[in-house]
Amino acid sequence: MRIARFSIDGNVAFGAVEGEGTVESGGLVLDIIKGIPYADFELSGTKVPLSKVRLLPPVLPNKVVAIGRNYAEHAAELGNEVPDVPVAFFKPTTSVIGSGDAIEYPSFSNEVHYEAELAVVIGRMCREVPRERVKDVILGYTCANDVTARDAQKREKQWARAKGFDTSCPLGPWVETDLDPSDLTIQATVNGEQRQLGRTSEMIRSVEDLVVHITEAMTLLPGDVILTGTPAGVGPLHVGDEVAVTIEGIGTLTNKVIKRG
Repeated sequence: MRIARFSIDGNVAFGAVEGEGTVESGGLVLDIIKGIPYADFELSGTKVPLSKVRLLPPVLPNKVVAIGRNYAEHAAELGNEVPDVPVAFFKPTTSVIGSGDAIEYPSFSNEVHYEAELAVVIGRMCREVPRERVKDVILGYTCANDVTARDAQKREKQWARAKGFDTSCPLGPWVETDLDPSDLTIQATVNGEQRQLGRTSEMIRSVEDLVVHITEAMTLLPGDVILTGTPAGVGPLHVGDEVAVTIEGIGTLTNKVIKRG
């Protein structure tokens, strides 16, 4: 099931996406959900065309836990070694935007990069999850762009500002609940030109590895998000660019870059 979060006539709701096509092409409708997707819910039978609503970030996470250098070729392209243990960092809730929202180019940076990533959406409160239970705590998967102020990342060493500025965490367009994340095509385009192309099978640590590692340290809550790292091919974004992240079996997350004003 594809679960979207949306607004219509000033109201916010979740809905199951039905039909074929893309957000832009039409043909998709939303069956409004009674309740929330983190618990038992029913479909209302009330359907609205996706073209008539505004898509929001599919979840509002309490926290986004991101993993760096989880693809060997990406680590190498930035001159880094593959770490012995996963490198984790946070992106704040204020960094989260949805598909169609604008990425605002931060005033403190002159080198902002895209990073296409598979995002894991947590479905229930969990801590110290054993490997055999990982699937039980996952609601589904969505597309993410770990937008990074690369010059600030290099200059400041600590990544809080470089990866946590407002609008630096696009998520969407929806959560796909029925998906095997182990070997999916992941790509990024800028103004229609392919810049990244990889497969999730190239990840050094799998989704199971990451959930086990993170929950050894902290409790994850329903709606929390794990970003699983980016393949090689990261590069710059400029004001006016349109960047799209497409993941096989999920869909496409699209955002335009604007000047912060």
